[in-house]
Amino acid sequence: MHTHALTTAMTLYQSGTLTLSQAATRAGRSEAELVAALHQHGIELHDEADVTAATADAPIRAD
Repeated sequence: MHTHALTTAMTLYQSGTLTLSQAATRAGRSEAELVAALHQHGIELHDEADVTAATADAPIRAD
């Protein structure tokens, strides 16, 4: 089932706003389930170090 929470989490992950772990939590899925959904939708995995460095000083927002 494809839910709004999953779509939002994938979008925020793709934009670099959320890490994989944060996106999985937001979607209510395990990291493995989120990785499978990302792969199914053609979204590449990020290097977590790059995402963390880019968002370390910025608050996470969904609006």
